[in-house]
This record gives sequence, structure tokens and C-alpha cells, in this order.
Amino acid sequence: MAADPPRLRKATATRQRGQRTGYTTGANAAAAAVAATLGLLRGRVPDEVFCRLPNDQEIAFSICEGELDGDTARAVSIKDAGDDPDVTHGARLTATVRRVADGRSEVRLGGGPGVGTVTREGLGLAVGSPAINPVPRRNILDNVRRQGAALLASGDSLDVTIAAPGAEEIALRTLNPRLGILGGISILGTTGIVRPYSTAAFRASVIQGIEVAARQGQRSVVFTTGGRSEKFAMRQLPTLADACFVQMGDFIKAAFQTAIRQHMQHIYIGAMVGKLTKMAQGLAVTHAWKEAVDRDILANCASAVGASAELIAEIRAAETARFAAERLTQEGRHVAFHRELARRAMHSLRDCYPGPYQLSVLVCDFDGQLITRVEENDCDGA
Repeated sequence: MAADPPRLRKATATRQRGQRTGYTTGANAAAAAVAATLGLLRGRVPDEVFCRLPNDQEIAFSICEGELDGDTARAVSIKDAGDDPDVTHGARLTATVRRVADGRSEVRLGGGPGVGTVTREGLGLAVGSPAINPVPRRNILDNVRRQGAALLASGDSLDVTIAAPGAEEIALRTLNPRLGILGGISILGTTGIVRPYSTAAFRASVIQGIEVAARQGQRSVVFTTGGRSEKFAMRQLPTLADACFVQMGDFIKAAFQTAIRQHMQHIYIGAMVGKLTKMAQGLAVTHAWKEAVDRDILANCASAVGASAELIAEIRAAETARFAAERLTQEGRHVAFHRELARRAMHSLRDCYPGPYQLSVLVCDFDGQLITRVEENDCDGA
């Protein structure tokens, strides 16, 4: 006898970082749609359903707040992102399925409160449509057709509305406003599974952001490592459209490979000393748990700009890159130091990601203020 499919773990108030997988907004939306459809068939919304994910796995999902009112059923599936720090963890993916006696045997899908609306071209979705991506859209429709086959065979249609009540606030902490998806979250997921620690969620959003910029005709992209460096870069590059600015976080390799694949002509980097050092090290992922800052690089940069032997030794023994930046600022050598570090980062990036693009590095301090800007033709000079 085949083993039962793995069951969805219920959302918890706090999560420890680990390796527990979770499920996408698309998977939870599909599960809720299955439950509401079965409610119409059985006269009661079930407490648990099996839903087929886009990767063909059959997964058991817990269902809450099932309601039946005549020809309309409603069900809620609470998203559990596992150990991935996904802001949509705990979102209440809600499906309302209405039986319509129209003789068409169709399944129609729409968006409700908390699901964003597409307002720009370039996302692969029609402007004005709900932000339900193609794979989860197809998965929701397929699951409803499968479970509602008897209803459809009678000639009735099923109108499915996916909502995420309260997710308007969650959406403000995602890239959706930048991408032109307003008023809610996106229904996402190419497999239905969320892998821990953002390699699924954040990395995918980095790639999507670059692709959206390219589809909008942008030929420049600005990679920053967080909100502070992004605000700094926006002040330095005011003529570029918002779509050009992509927070790549720690995902350097994914960002550069996608930019090259999308034929970006100019790549800008906005960063501070720590991430610049990681770039100079040639790391594909710059998160602190991947690899420590190479203090030899910092010490060598300090030496190149004339720092004392005592300070160079202190930098080599220090725990952070910030120590080097602050001490060299005290000595009035911080601009030259950051230029040297930026040049080394540029050489490393060029070696790792060759291509026909121009590269610029904008360096800011810890208050988000400009220290220096280095262009590629500066690398052989001062």
C-alpha cells in the first residue's frame, strides 16, 4: 500500500531557521479551491484535502473556515512557508467557488481582496488581471476541473475567486509595488514547494525583477544589497526608472547571469564595504553564513592606499569589514580605500561574469551617503 502523502504542518507563531520545506501561495490557493469545490459536491467543506501540486505531488492540506451557502462554497488554507523567511507565511489563502447554471461547463478564475492587480506590461500577465502567475493559475484550474468533474458534466460552470484577506499590508514588504503589482500579494509557485532560506523565494524575485525591467525596454539595471543601499543608488541615479533597481540581496551570481542573459548594457552596483569585499572574493552568494569576509583583501587595500603597518595588522585581525572602513575614515584615507576595494570587486565580477556590458560601482557609507563612484575605465588608472 502506498504511503500517505506528507501532511501540511500548521502555521506556528515563531519559526527556527532550518531545512523544513513549505508550500507556495499557489499551492495553498489550489488546496482551498479544491476544498470549496468538494464542498459544493458533498454539502460540506472538508477539514482536509489532497491537492496535486505543479510538480505532480499529491499533498494533504488542512482547511479551516469552510462555509457553504447554496451554490457558493468558501474555504481557507493557511500558508506555511516552512523554514523559509517568506513574508507570506501565515497568509490566509481563500477560495470562493460558485456554481453557475449557464450550460458552458467552464472553470473561470478571478482575484479577490489581498491578491494584487497587474498594472504594468512585462510580467507575462494581462494588465488589469489578478497577479496569479501562469503555473499556479493552470494548477488551480486543473485541480478544480478534476474535483468538480461531476458538476461540469451537468453543464454548470464554476467561478473561482482567490483572495488573501489582509495581505495588502504584506504586499508592501514584497517587490510587488516595484513590479507594478498593486493592492496585494502574488499567487506564485512553479513547483508548489518552498525551499528554506529564500533560495526559492528571494532568488526568484531577483530574477523576475531583472526580467521585468528587460521586458519594459530598460537596458540598465542597478543591483543593491538592501534597502539602504537601494535608496542611496536611487539618489545617485535619478534618471533611471524604478524598474531598473533590483535588490539582489546576497544573490550575485543569479543577478549577473540574468542581467547578461537579458542583454543589459549597463550594470550598476550599489554597496557598502562588507558586500564589496565579498564581491572581491568572487563569492556567488554573499550571505554571512556562506563565508566570512576575507580580511587579507581589506588589509591589502589599506596597504595600497598608504595605511600604517600597525593599522594594516589591526585590520587583518579585526572581525568586520566595518572596522577597516571606520579606521581609514579617521585617517582620511577612506575614499582611496573604497576606490581600491571597488576596483578589486569590479575585476572579480568581470572574471566571474564576462559579457558585453559596462560596469559601475557606487559605494556608500553606513548612513547611505556617497563615498565614491568607480567606472570601469577607472580600473587601470587612479
